[in-house]
Amino acid sequence: MKQLFTFIRKEFYHVFRDQKTLLMLFGLPIAQIILFGFALTNEIKNAKIVIIDYAKDRASAQIIERIEASKYFEVDKTLISHREMEAAFKEGKIKMALIFPENFNYNLLHTNSNQIQLIADASDINTATTLTNYMSSIIMEYQNELMKENLVTMTIVPEVRMLYNPQLKGEHTFVPGMMAMIMLLICVMMTSISIVREKEMGTMEILLVSPFQPLMVILSKFVPYILISLVNVTSILLLSWLFLDLPVKGSILLLYSESFLFIITSLALGLFISINAKSQQSAMFISLGLTMLPTLLLSGFMFPIENMPLPLQIISNIIPSKWYYIIVRSIMIKGSTFVAIWRETLILGVMTLFILIISLKRFKIRLV
Repeated sequence: MKQLFTFIRKEFYHVFRDQKTLLMLFGLPIAQIILFGFALTNEIKNAKIVIIDYAKDRASAQIIERIEASKYFEVDKTLISHREMEAAFKEGKIKMALIFPENFNYNLLHTNSNQIQLIADASDINTATTLTNYMSSIIMEYQNELMKENLVTMTIVPEVRMLYNPQLKGEHTFVPGMMAMIMLLICVMMTSISIVREKEMGTMEILLVSPFQPLMVILSKFVPYILISLVNVTSILLLSWLFLDLPVKGSILLLYSESFLFIITSLALGLFISINAKSQQSAMFISLGLTMLPTLLLSGFMFPIENMPLPLQIISNIIPSKWYYIIVRSIMIKGSTFVAIWRETLILGVMTLFILIISLKRFKIRLV
């Protein structure tokens, strides 16, 4: 029995001395609880909307007051015209618009019925459907209170309009998200593994002592995956057009330019991983951890970022696929021009430059 306790104590020592094991045992459960318990939810909170009130009467004021008191909406009071509203939808600044017609309260009291127009950004169908349901519920609650006060049947009909995706097809969300994940996964993993493979096989040392400059060695690794990734972009766009009836509404040239930038970002990230990884297995593990899960969880592809705790919202800003997903959705679904996506493009460009500078500084021309 004494020997058994001795071996048990030895195993405890091994466990507590291995930092990676401790991280897996205690860090992974905590991370999963935080992500799945607090961050990953389909409930929408603090969605930015705009209200255009042509009535400016008692009924519209009461409904607006209820909306502002709701936890689901954040009213942007700076937009007051249709033109500003359309531009805000294009740039992704708002998720929904609520428009009150003129003489809203007068018509409601004298005809016992009226309409309110709801316009939602349906490029993300889950968010659009959820927000219209929330708004319809608030309107219905107000309608029921009016009926109790006036003892007559009153009807307020939300006239719903889904922008960019009136048929509510899932492909409008699925295709841009899969493009972001596929491009990031292929570029990062293949680049990191190919360079580490050279180290393990001993051929990297031969390349480094050859007449070629180290920068040329890196470029030689980049070019094949740039071409392969552009072919993948083409195949995805063709399949989306032929089989999913999802053509590109915006500029094809702009979409390819943005895809090229994202590919360079992904290759730079793969280079950074390869410089720090010691084996192909570790490079693959790190690549999967930095690409697939962050893209699925923190890019806005599957779960609304606005619902997440503030720390996770901040972390999502360093995920390249988040910005590329916004860009692809804007060009493909909304037909946006560069004016609407310049901020996301600038962020990707700065991110790419930063990763490349760090990677090149850490790149060693000697393996020992």
